[in-house]
Amino acid sequence: MGRVADKVVLITGGASGIGRATAELMAREGAMVVLTDLQDQAGAEVVAAIADAGGEAAYHHHDVTEEADWVKIVETVQSDHGALDVLVNNAGIGSSGVPVDELQLESWRGTLSVNLDGVFLGVKHGVGAMKESGGVIINISSVAGFIGLPNMAAYAASKGGVRSLTKAVAIECAARGLKIRVNSVHPGFIDTPMVGGAIQRGGPERRGPILNSQPTGEMGRPEDIAEGILYLASDAAKFVTGSEMVIDGGYLAR
Repeated sequence: MGRVADKVVLITGGASGIGRATAELMAREGAMVVLTDLQDQAGAEVVAAIADAGGEAAYHHHDVTEEADWVKIVETVQSDHGALDVLVNNAGIGSSGVPVDELQLESWRGTLSVNLDGVFLGVKHGVGAMKESGGVIINISSVAGFIGLPNMAAYAASKGGVRSLTKAVAIECAARGLKIRVNSVHPGFIDTPMVGGAIQRGGPERRGPILNSQPTGEMGRPEDIAEGILYLASDAAKFVTGSEMVIDGGYLAR
């Protein structure tokens, strides 16, 4: 216990799935957790659950595609809690699920706006907030940041961009002498509302092939990813920067 004691942690997309699991775990490990999302009721429920378990948390409405929202949330975190020690850029949306020749430019831009622009804005303002005292930035990518998957052109492009952005900023921070570690996490098929919901909509004909593609024969849980994020946020990972943490049940090892 106490692996992130007294740290202030900001988690985007914290109202459900991986974000919620990470918020709850960070709070159990001693952090003050600030979670943001567009799902206000769900976000408030997470804060209430953390408080009931004896942790500290706050929720704020936050559109990660809007730079003004980023300026406001970072200023609020620093004003209310004195620092921003850890930023988890977790907010994201799924694939449109259509062939590339049918993919609308509006849909392409919408996916990249949330999944890549939102992470860039977080990194930009996170580095700005951390450059004096140091900190940790963790960007949530995907196994789709490494490999191609059919009908997922925009999603794969956005997650590949997150992977490269992470490395570039990690090297830049080191070159500037900033004590800011920047790493990416690459989940495989995790049973979250986004992934699990898409599988449910696709029916058994979609779930079967996904499970068959998993060496473990099952999807992961949000808590599996949260544990990896916690490690990267903790001082145990003080020599880890510019790295990719793959948590996928062996999917990429095939």
